Amino acid sequence: MKENPSHKSTLDALKRIEGQVRGIQKMVEGKRYCIDILTQLSAVGSAVARVQDKILERHLDTCVTKAFMGESKTDKKKKIDEVIKLLKTFRKSTQ
Repeated sequence: MKENPSHKSTLDALKRIEGQVRGIQKMVEGKRYCIDILTQLSAVGSAVARVQDKILERHLDTCVTKAFMGESKTDKKKKIDEVIKLLKTFRKSTQ
């Protein structure tokens, strides 16, 4: 199993997002105004993006940095390929 950085600090943000989603569910059940629901959905999307940014930054600061400080060219190439694939995935999800 790979050694991963701690994501403990992101758990609070994810729990807040979970609460926001529950709130949106209640808004839908309560037949709230569509614009209010859309506004809350946008807020959740932004919160998720912030968590993604934080995890990506941590990955670059730890996992990628560790690979580049090592001697293995294979590990370096794997990390470059991994980041490229991830960026392509992010780009697709925002289109």
